[in-house]
Amino acid sequence: HVQLVESGGGSVQPGGSLTLSCKPSVDTYRRYCMGWFRQAPGKEREGVAAIDSDGSTSYADSVKGRFTISQDNVKNTLYLRMNSLKPEDTAMYYCAADLGACPLFWRKAGTWDRWGQGTQVTVS
Repeated sequence: HVQLVESGGGSVQPGGSLTLSCKPSVDTYRRYCMGWFRQAPGKEREGVAAIDSDGSTSYADSVKGRFTISQDNVKNTLYLRMNSLKPEDTAMYYCAADLGACPLFWRKAGTWDRWGQGTQVTVS
């Protein structure tokens, strides 16, 4: 089973930027759907962005135009570039993987197979 390790979280002021990284234990490029989720205290884990095995991307409305999901196939690393951060972006961010194409309801955490341990992002 693929294992996922996130990094890059931290504290930033509103309007600032951060880039999260996720390193899978196996080559996932064009084989897995990869995604980023976040979970704030007292709230459900929600999908933020996903990149399908064909390279197409999807975003939650709340982050469109501010966040960018991408993959580096040479480094086998998934990224989430977050710009114009807002206090409401504060959450634990998780990398997720699902073999093959992205789930139909990709924003629902229960449809994904593998998860990282999470990295905290605080905007204040």
